[in-house]
Amino acid sequence: MSKIVLARIDDRLIHGQVMTAWLQFVNGNRIIVIDDETANDEFLRMVMEMAVPQGIKFDAYTVDESIENLRNIESGDENIILLAKTPDVYLKLIESGISIDKVVVGGMGANSERSKFYKNISASERERGIFKEIIEKGTKVVIRIVTADSEKDVSGLL
Repeated sequence: MSKIVLARIDDRLIHGQVMTAWLQFVNGNRIIVIDDETANDEFLRMVMEMAVPQGIKFDAYTVDESIENLRNIESGDENIILLAKTPDVYLKLIESGISIDKVVVGGMGANSERSKFYKNISASERERGIFKEIIEKGTKVVIRIVTADSEKDVSGLL
């Protein structure tokens, strides 16, 4: 039976840390990027797919496409890694009935709307509210930048 083994927020989506450490750490064999921009940009999808190791299945879906596809994941034998840039993606999935036990915050860089949240993680007030909503729906939210780090429970930071 296929299952979600990692739901990660990282505004870089696919990069070396995901490809080397996290794939092995969770024994992933399929990566799904959930990002409307990436899903709708053929060149960007191709570049990301080229970064994925051979033997690892890769898909890039819009948020709506991911909901439809994740509703049917029980068939198959895949350990799925979900990657999204922002927490609102996971809130939409959860509200659509997709079961996600834990969301791992790995990389949220600073921008004009975000302020420091924890160490090198930044979040806007809106994103902090989304974290709270996700937690209230029964999904744990933790910060864990690299696999060697221990998890920091986000509920204690809100």
